This record gives sequence, structure tokens and C-alpha cells, in this order.
Amino acid sequence: MFVPRPRSARIAGLLVSATAVSAGLIPSAPAMAMTGPEAAAGQLASVAKLNIGDEATSRACTATLVDEWWIATAASCFAQTPGQQVPAGKPALKSTATLSSGRAVEVVDLVPRTDRDLVLARLASPATGIAGIKRSAAAPATGIDLTSAGFGRTKTEWVPDKLHTGTFTVGSADATTLTITGKGTDAICKGDTGGPLLNASGELVGVNSRSWQGGCLGVATTETRTGAVSARIDDLGDWVQQVRALTPGWKAETLVQAGTGLYQGIRLADGSWTGFTDVQSKAGNIGGVRTAAAAGINGDTHVVALGTDGRLRHTIRKADGTWGTFGDLNAEAGTLSNITQVSTVSIGAELHVVVVAGGKVFHTVRTAAGNWAAFGDVAAATGPIGAVTSVATASAGGELQVIAVSGGKAFHTIRRTTGHWVVWGDVAQAAGATGPISSVSTAGAGGDNHIVIATDNGTRQYHSIRYANGTWAPFGDLRGILGTVTAKSVGAGTVDGELQLAVTTSDNRILHVVRHTDRTWSPTTAVNTQGVTGTLGSVSLVGTL
Repeated sequence: MFVPRPRSARIAGLLVSATAVSAGLIPSAPAMAMTGPEAAAGQLASVAKLNIGDEATSRACTATLVDEWWIATAASCFAQTPGQQVPAGKPALKSTATLSSGRAVEVVDLVPRTDRDLVLARLASPATGIAGIKRSAAAPATGIDLTSAGFGRTKTEWVPDKLHTGTFTVGSADATTLTITGKGTDAICKGDTGGPLLNASGELVGVNSRSWQGGCLGVATTETRTGAVSARIDDLGDWVQQVRALTPGWKAETLVQAGTGLYQGIRLADGSWTGFTDVQSKAGNIGGVRTAAAAGINGDTHVVALGTDGRLRHTIRKADGTWGTFGDLNAEAGTLSNITQVSTVSIGAELHVVVVAGGKVFHTVRTAAGNWAAFGDVAAATGPIGAVTSVATASAGGELQVIAVSGGKAFHTIRRTTGHWVVWGDVAQAAGATGPISSVSTAGAGGDNHIVIATDNGTRQYHSIRYANGTWAPFGDLRGILGTVTAKSVGAGTVDGELQLAVTTSDNRILHVVRHTDRTWSPTTAVNTQGVTGTLGSVSLVGTL
């Protein structure tokens, strides 16, 4: 239970687990407040004051911005009873974070850890103009001095409303916690719970959980111990990124096939990536994947995978990060023989799927209601172009555009909104001749359609645009952008109006680059493939909100 609130001040405390009490670390339930010096003006701008509950039941903690949407703090700050597991979702009590700018923002969503006293909490609106703190990637060594900060009590003030800091020495570390001891008389008091623990580089290594409170106002003068426990965050890099990926807004969802596995990773708006998740571990084991494609609809990511058994499966990754179970697409849209490739794109709330089977191109649609149309042979409407080896799809101007590769050459068609198809056109005649095409991807941006190809066994890569007026830009060589690489697969997607391109290479890398709306290209970067095992194969990239 909480310590009774003095009439002259709001209570500024946290809940302490029953384990901590039984261990004798804290003689009473709440904890925290920094007895060290006041932080200099402008210092630690990412640290925020957290108020939980109404005026009658208010309690306070400290939190730290990890980006403009999310704060890291102690999960126990939000618990209604000591030792209670805090559920994910909206806080039970109205909670507000007061930023260093003075602006108060409501906390609307909680994502707690179950193995330590830590939660990431999402703000109702972004803390624009305040940089999130950098997270350390390694636990501090024993004997190292760290800095902590908080808005809690001091030696003389109940509610200072000013950020104070203190210096603490690391005593030990286990899998989830750090034990620390204040130097001199520095201590952590009520209101400092959830505050940051920082290394010499100013990186976040943990958040404060509980302490002895020696020297804090309101604690018995006989209590002189300044020891405390903090929850580690240095080892949770991928978890932090996966939580950040839940933020509403544009992201690049990326699927990569490696060996017989399928993996999903996300590039966030700030350019950082999550690790890659094994899709079959989330959506069900289909016995291995040959290739796959993704499309975004209303924040969800639709995935169509070609299994090693030759059948197509479909699943959805919801915007909240949960996955549905793979369903048999062929059972819904019709069985096809010798399927070799699949491409997907969304048009409105409909999912269009185009596949190559037996050298022919087939098309189906999943309606917003979840119903599938039967596969139709595209050549019956567009005319034949020979045996097809690759296919790519895009939505441009609300219409489905398809690129198919036959005999190493690219052909283009459009499915009008009426359902009628345009006859195939030879892309080389419009955009210029290239060597034999081995991989192709397309991505619509407004009425324009970006086309990216790999040719000459992947050793050359080119980019073109089919404009909304039907004209084509000449193929431009991407060697000056990607460098000298051999591309196994190219995956293009439009994210917030910009073209993003992912490439798997013969030396088992994923390269990523952005073409901005001003037609300039970002530097090409290698993607950290944490979580991926096996030799990289096909890649698909799509923008989702």
C-alpha cells in the first residue's frame, strides 16, 4: 500500500513488489527521490515528470523519452496494488507526463515487461523538438559510477518540481536488474521511481525501481542506507524497437526469405530497424517458404507466402503486432500447378495477388470482407508474352499495374478500375534496353509507378518511372547508388510518398536506400539481419501506416 499523503503535498511514490519487501530492501511500500544536486538548466531534456491518478489519489514518478512518442519508466508506477502485474493497454488511472518544455501530455498506452519493473508508455501526441535518449547496448561493469535523475523529494523538499541528479556506483548485475549505491549522501527517494540511470556517455542503462531512501525527507533519520535497485534496459534493444514499431505512422515492413525460413523486420520513421521475426513462429509452420510478398492495408500487413509444398498461404500482421494464422489461399482462390513466384499490392481495402504458375500469370482479389475471387489467367485478357519467370505489382492512380518478365524482357499491363486489362507493352521500347532481367519490383507513388530491375545475373540494377500520363523515364543505372553488387532480389515500396528499396545480395547482405521526393537518393546502408538464419533469397518491402 502507499504511504499516507501529507496534507501539504502530493504523494510522489511507486509501488514495491512483495518480493522486495520480503527481502528487506524497503521497510515500507513506496520508494524514491533524488537527494543530489539540481540538474542544470537544459540538462537531461528527455527526462519527464509523471503524474498518475486524480488529485485525491495522485502519485508521481519520473520517466525518460526514448523517442518523441514513448517514455521508459517503472511498471510499478502504474500498478494499483503492490506487486500487481500491470496490464498492457490504457493506464487504469489517468496519467500525464510533463515534458521539459513544460507541456503536459496524457499517457494513452502501456507495454510492460513481465520479467522486470519496466514499461514503455506511449504519449497521446509526440514530444516534438525533444530528442529521445540513447540506450546503452551493454550493462555497466561493477564499480562504475552512473548518474541518476528524478523529480522526487530531496532532503528538504516534499515536491521540488525540479530535476535533481545523483551519482551511484554499480554493485552487481543480474539478468534483469542492477544494484547501485549512492555516493556520499546521494539517494533515490519517492517520485524518482522510473527515473533514468545513465552511463558516462549519457546513455540509458536502466530505470530506477526501489531503494532504501536514506536521507530522503520523511524517512526515519536512522535510515542511512542509499542502496537501490534498477531495472536493466541495455539488453532490450529489439524489444524497445518492436514496441516503437507500434506507433501510428509510416513504416517500411520488410519480408526476407532465407533458406526455408521467412522473416519480417520493420524500418521505423527515424531510419532505425527492428530485429527480424520468424514469421512461421508467429503465423504457423507451413513446412518452409520458397518466396513471399507483403502489402499494407489500414495499418495491417498482409503476407502471402509460397510454401515448399507449392501452395500459397495468407496471413495478417495486425497494427498492434499480433499475427493471424496462415490460411490456405489456394483452397479459397483455386489450385494452381508449379507456382514459382507471388506479388501482392493493396488498392484501397482490397488485396490483389498476382502469381506465376506454369509460366503463366494469374490474378485474384481478396475483398475488404475477406472473400477471395477465383484465380484468372491474365493472358486471356492481355494476350500472350511467352513463358513468364518474374512478376511485380503496384498500385498507381488507384489501378493495378503489373510488370512480367519473359525471355529476360519486361512487359507492362494495367488492370483498370472497371476490371478490364490493357494489352502487354514492351518496357524496353519505352524505357530503354537492358541486359536480361533476373529480378523486378514496382511501387506506386500517386499516379506514377517506380520500376526497379536487376539484370545480367544480378550484376546491374536500374530504375525507371512510368508517369501518370503514360510516358516513361529512361532506365537509370543504380551503380552509383548501390555500388558494385550482385543483386539476388529487389524489393521496392512507397513509404510516406518516398521510394524505399531493399536488395538482397550474393554476399548475403540486405542493402537499403531511399529515393526522396526531391529525386535525391540517401546513402545506401546495410541492414542488421539480427534474427535471420540461412542464405538470403527474395525480399519484399511495403509501406504501412
